[in-house]
Amino acid sequence: MTTKWVFGFDEVELAESQVDGDWDLVRALLGGKGANLGEMTRLGVPVPPGFTVTTAACNAYLAGTEGFPDGMWSQVLQALENVEHATDKRFGDPTKPLLVSVRSGAMFSMPGMMDTVLNVGLNDDVVKGMIALTDDPHFVYDSYRRLVQMFGAVVLGVRDEPFEDVMAAYRHRNGVATDAELSADDLRMIVDEFKDIVTRYSHTAFPTDPHTQLEMAIEAVFKSWNGKRARDYRDAAHIAHDLGTGVNVVTMVFGNMGEDCATGVAMSRNATTGEDNLEGDYLMNAQGEDVVAGTRATKPVADLAVEMPGMYREFEAIARKLETHYRDMQDMEFTIERGKLWILQTRNGKRTAQAAVRIAVQLADEGLISRKEAVLRVSPDQVDFFLHPQFSSDTKLSVGEPIASGLNVSPGAAVGVVAFDPDLAERWATQESKPVILVRPETKPDDVHGMLAAQGICTSSGGRTSHAALVARQFGKPAVVGAASLMIDVSARVMTVDGVQIKEGDWISIDGTTGEIFHGALETVIPDIEDEWLMRLLSWADEFRRLGVWANADYPHDAERARANGAEGIGLCRTEHMFFEPERLPIVRRMITTKSLGERRDAVNALLPFQRADFAGIFRAMDGLPVIIRLIDPPLHEFLPSFEDLTKDLSDLKIQLISSRNLPEIDSILGRVTEEQAMLERVEALRESNPMLGLRGVRLGILIPELTRMQVRAVFEAACEVAREGVDVLPEIMIPLTSHVNELSRQRGVLETEARAVMEEQDLEIPYKFGTMIEIPRAAITADELAEYAEFLSFGTNDLTQTTFGVSRDDAESGFLLQYLSEGILPSNPFATLDIGGVGRLMGLGVAGARATNPDIEIGICGEHGGDPDSIAFFDELKLSYVSCSPFRIPVARLAAAQAALNAETKN
Repeated sequence: MTTKWVFGFDEVELAESQVDGDWDLVRALLGGKGANLGEMTRLGVPVPPGFTVTTAACNAYLAGTEGFPDGMWSQVLQALENVEHATDKRFGDPTKPLLVSVRSGAMFSMPGMMDTVLNVGLNDDVVKGMIALTDDPHFVYDSYRRLVQMFGAVVLGVRDEPFEDVMAAYRHRNGVATDAELSADDLRMIVDEFKDIVTRYSHTAFPTDPHTQLEMAIEAVFKSWNGKRARDYRDAAHIAHDLGTGVNVVTMVFGNMGEDCATGVAMSRNATTGEDNLEGDYLMNAQGEDVVAGTRATKPVADLAVEMPGMYREFEAIARKLETHYRDMQDMEFTIERGKLWILQTRNGKRTAQAAVRIAVQLADEGLISRKEAVLRVSPDQVDFFLHPQFSSDTKLSVGEPIASGLNVSPGAAVGVVAFDPDLAERWATQESKPVILVRPETKPDDVHGMLAAQGICTSSGGRTSHAALVARQFGKPAVVGAASLMIDVSARVMTVDGVQIKEGDWISIDGTTGEIFHGALETVIPDIEDEWLMRLLSWADEFRRLGVWANADYPHDAERARANGAEGIGLCRTEHMFFEPERLPIVRRMITTKSLGERRDAVNALLPFQRADFAGIFRAMDGLPVIIRLIDPPLHEFLPSFEDLTKDLSDLKIQLISSRNLPEIDSILGRVTEEQAMLERVEALRESNPMLGLRGVRLGILIPELTRMQVRAVFEAACEVAREGVDVLPEIMIPLTSHVNELSRQRGVLETEARAVMEEQDLEIPYKFGTMIEIPRAAITADELAEYAEFLSFGTNDLTQTTFGVSRDDAESGFLLQYLSEGILPSNPFATLDIGGVGRLMGLGVAGARATNPDIEIGICGEHGGDPDSIAFFDELKLSYVSCSPFRIPVARLAAAQAALNAETKN
């Protein structure tokens, strides 16, 4: 059976019959543009006659070496003959000339990414015939010069500049501002010069045979599917590279035949705000590319109501008809030829995040779509756009290219002066009210105060789950990490990139959404999270989701923000972050470095009031909602100065000692040497070959039980305190890094005894749970055993991913992982989107095992994957109790969880 490669616009029903009426498959076959041209024809919308060469033909052409697939060209010629009958014109006939446009059209809209050729069919003879027919040589030669230029550029690969230089020279010579003001004689001479440019630059004469023009134009559109800009766009838009493009051959209608002609592009609703009114641009006496090329000042489409009121009313009615039919905002191209309106294209319009939300809600209010469909219409990325400051595209264009780029780990825009150390960042921000960007080779927990004070964070190393990335997301700080081209010299207070020096105090701007870094201060736009349309959409999402959405929050103000964004609990409160506050860190270091059990006990007791106050504030903020508090997790060395810094400081002090002649100064230096030496010895004693798999988490609690007992005491004293205030307190204690059930049973026994003691002292009973964090493969495999001693389990997927892959996340993301991703060895970054085949399989084993022991056990996830929409879909499939993520990702997770549930419902 002969493959049908070509469908007329009036054959859309035939295309449907070949794919069992599945409209998505029709779009895959004909491309979005071809499918919609056919559908509009069926609806009676005025569409110029034409036909579509299928995406299958494109793929066959690109896969082969012999040109068009068998039978395609003969089908094109037959379809062209059908168009001739429909228009009473003939292709290449000077007496009744038919001209066509050749336009791309893939399944998914890729505006401007592939090629188009207009006015195909013109040659010298046809030009003469058209002049005789129209008595308008200006219009004819204007159309001819456009064809030669577009054909040269699109089909033969000639650069645009030589053509533009000619046009500019003629405008200058005639003292006119626009191409439309040139005379017919000028345009005739321009055509000749354009033909010479084509021959000179392509070594090929402009083809005069119309059928050769058509054949070469179709080939060019096929080839444009694999053009760099098209591939780059598909990469960014996550569009598959194997779909191919359709080619639409459409009868030319002309908006440049006089003052009763026009052409334009318009949306059925405002694509920026979502308001329900036509929005777009048009030009009188012009062709379509004039509107989009920016070569002429366009008019707002509302002005058409004044210049051509009848045409405006007809277009308005068609826009409403198409929006109602497609049940979405439409982006339409139109041409008015001598008082006749033609629609050349419709597609679902691109829109801002704000517009996407408003339009979805309004369409649901109008009954065009259901609330479920409205929730599915808005992407989680669009919700995320509401939550952070942003740079407008116009602002970026005004400053040019970024100076560097890295990983876009925390979205939003930040502008500030560069500070290379956290103390200075904090001082400038708090004492001098300067906006600061903290720039570091990498960050450590010690830097958290500077990070909190800064508007944004930039590092030259690190990955998506590095410290900088985690803290940035936690606190909603825009961040770019792993910008390897930045040469940061902290000691000299300068960074260099491509020969440009940026000193401390200079202004930079970072875009955490794209990973770009700019020199200078860019203007930002602050989105409004209180958007009424977003709030309504998220309230609908909450009705449909099965997963709870909790937050990772370490401080009361984080908890308040999380609750305001819709969090239903705290899934991870990291107690160690509280230890890095300036007034607490010296106490923590004293606790670690002392060899006296009494001094250690005193230090632990000194920390108790701080921890109690922290927990009380979080409990108040989360009144009536559960709060999971993770006991201290990181290795102790993270709270101490680094071995390398201490060694350097000690060497410097010894040099000062040798050179000093002042006795008081010598005594002072000796005292500092003694202190530094003692600290160095303790740091060296705590050094481990692999500290992330060393003395941390539950192991630390077992070896230093007074530390975790203090933390539990602080939790329950705070709970009793706020309970007496009338707050409904629901604490859950999480023991980290458990790998064996005996660790959990031992630590729970010690800690629960402390909890009971506090409640007896306070004469108050607090409902509580004890649970553990699953970060080690063995814990996932033996979750059935852990569930005997845990009332809840929480997957820490950041560390679980590390331990499953056997890699360091920071080293991997700044090293081999980049190559793995670029070469397709891994389909995605497993630290950004969960590795379902490995880590996900372990999670599945853990969930099944735990629920076999306790069917009602609470199971959640508190890694960074808790805010990733793709990962959330898997967590919904696992039937977890909740996901926990940054307060700023809560709205995203709410929507993603609803979409996961709705998609699962559709599959079932």
